Amino acid sequence: MIRMKSLVQLSLAIAVSLGAGTVVSAQQAGLSAAEIVNKNVTARGGLQAWRAVQTVTMSGKMEAGGNNRQALPTPGGRRGVQAAPPRPTAQVELPFKMELKRSRKLRIELEFKGQTAVQVYDGANGWMLRPYLNRTDYEPYTAEQAKAASEQSDLDGPLVDYAAKGNAVELTGMEKVDDRDNYKLKVTLKNGYSFHVWIDARTFQETKMEGTPRRLDGQYRPVEIYMSDYRQVNGVLIPFVLETRVRWTETVPGRKQAQTVTERITIDNVVVNPKLDDSLFSKPKSEVAANAPHNMNPSGNALRQ
Repeated sequence: MIRMKSLVQLSLAIAVSLGAGTVVSAQQAGLSAAEIVNKNVTARGGLQAWRAVQTVTMSGKMEAGGNNRQALPTPGGRRGVQAAPPRPTAQVELPFKMELKRSRKLRIELEFKGQTAVQVYDGANGWMLRPYLNRTDYEPYTAEQAKAASEQSDLDGPLVDYAAKGNAVELTGMEKVDDRDNYKLKVTLKNGYSFHVWIDARTFQETKMEGTPRRLDGQYRPVEIYMSDYRQVNGVLIPFVLETRVRWTETVPGRKQAQTVTERITIDNVVVNPKLDDSLFSKPKSEVAANAPHNMNPSGNALRQ
């Protein structure tokens, strides 16, 4: 779950949504935060099944770029006549591959215009290659990026074994997500970083989580990631569709205009417990060596569309 933040950030286009208002208080929810988390972990396959997962690979396609927000009128002419705004540009689908290994090792590769962008994190330090910005050498993570990676590379998410990880979970109430009742949990990681997760009151699957704010039009907008199309892979449940939404309000002449930007990540293939060498997550020795295709041991359990 939380690991998808890193993938979304690499696309340079993550999303937001300002959720519906709280309709039921935490006191009225009927279950404690710990009970909700236990039911969530059970719904996702169970604690023992997740503890047995040591590595995961995912591949699929990610929407990026484009501008699917509603066009805004702009002042023009001597009398303030509204000029026609530019038409939105189309989004593109970019192939990606993500590999994770305990403890907190992460590698992401994203194909863009015949080039491969790479993020590598070894559990403490990270490096990135961004040819789409004409940066052809690996650069170390900044302190801020390393901190974010440490928060986002948890293989099974912050709720599985949350107490052992030093995380705290608090029930803040209930809200509607896509017209369904959801428990709203505040998760505080060991390092103090906190965010919200929404759990479906019937299925106990995650439906939504807060992402890292995205800078858009000169301002940081809140981000939410919606998860759906859960499928079982080797005994654990994994969402195969993640949609990021950014929604905010802009002031235009005479009124306010609601805006929404959405992007989707579609996972085509998941392999649980493939053999992944630690060298995949270590500091790249050179651009050529690091960009060379690596062979993944086909052992493990895969689910394909």
